[in-house]
Amino acid sequence: MTVKFIGYIGFNNESEIHSLRTLRPLDRDYVEAAAKAQEEGGFDRVLVPFGSNSPESQIVAAHAAALTTKLGFLIAHRPGFTQPTVAARQLATLDQLSGGRVAVHIITGGADEEMAKDGDDSNKAQRYARTDEYLKVLRQEWTAEKPFDHDGDFYRIRQGFAAVKPQNLPVFFGGSSPEAIDVAGRHADVYALWGETQAQVREAVATIRASAARYGRRPGFSLSLRPIIADTEEAAWKRADEIVEIVRDLREQAGAQTRDHTPPHAGAQRLLQTAAAGYRADTRLWTGLAAVAGAQGNSTGLVGTPEQVADAFLDYYDLGIDHFLIRGFDPLGDAVTYGRELLPLVRERVARRDAERDDERAVA
Repeated sequence: MTVKFIGYIGFNNESEIHSLRTLRPLDRDYVEAAAKAQEEGGFDRVLVPFGSNSPESQIVAAHAAALTTKLGFLIAHRPGFTQPTVAARQLATLDQLSGGRVAVHIITGGADEEMAKDGDDSNKAQRYARTDEYLKVLRQEWTAEKPFDHDGDFYRIRQGFAAVKPQNLPVFFGGSSPEAIDVAGRHADVYALWGETQAQVREAVATIRASAARYGRRPGFSLSLRPIIADTEEAAWKRADEIVEIVRDLREQAGAQTRDHTPPHAGAQRLLQTAAAGYRADTRLWTGLAAVAGAQGNSTGLVGTPEQVADAFLDYYDLGIDHFLIRGFDPLGDAVTYGRELLPLVRERVARRDAERDDERAVA
């Protein structure tokens, strides 16, 4: 099993520790620099996020793809706002133009207020049912050799057919609710998890594998983390503590609530429960950001020296994780550091572990 690293291209150098007032909503110089730095740093892909008030992810990815030659792009995409046949052709076109470098991360949407910004008043169960049908049509458009009809609860297609097909366009999917787990089992090529304890990750991998097995499928797994590395373990944990204080101060200045708010996502609720027991778990797992920022998105990290964090990655690899989605708190600068100091160490350890397993199989 190989390991792949997914970086991150936002729309500017924004992070939780930077005041947003001085940043442009779309910084072309940053997008270009981030794409080139992560290609040079050995990242396999970069995530381009989606938000109801953000620049359009496919267009940003297309621009970055034109500036690179090897870097892949994981485009966050929300079903329901584009017809699935149209989205299939858009993604396939970009995949062809980029030389097969596109994957799509399906973001169903769990927060009603987020969905309402784009005029969607559906509830969570309806959204997952729609996503299930959306992905079925999407794959038909990608694979059908002749025009097809589709009659469903959300879409009615007559003689749908795409002349352009993707080379190999993986579907990433996340979500911890029962509805999400079933859709993931049906459709996910890679199931995406937030960074949790090893016990929680082991349980999630087993759950998704069981769901996928019902449909004769076996997906890969991606884990999202925010590594904090330094020359010494003490310095790394000190930096983690500083980040907590900076985020808390910025949120207080902005009047943001850090408590008394239950996030709608099941995964976020689990992260808050883990953080309530302390900001450190499993030796390296850090939940400080999740605690002070309400577990919004990718908000847990691994803390230590590059060697210590690489060993922690290997522990997750042993549980079945074959993709790591990582980003820092200084997005561009940290991406450069990861490429130089962290990725080579993890790949070296993974290669050694795979060789050991091959030797064990040979002996057996």
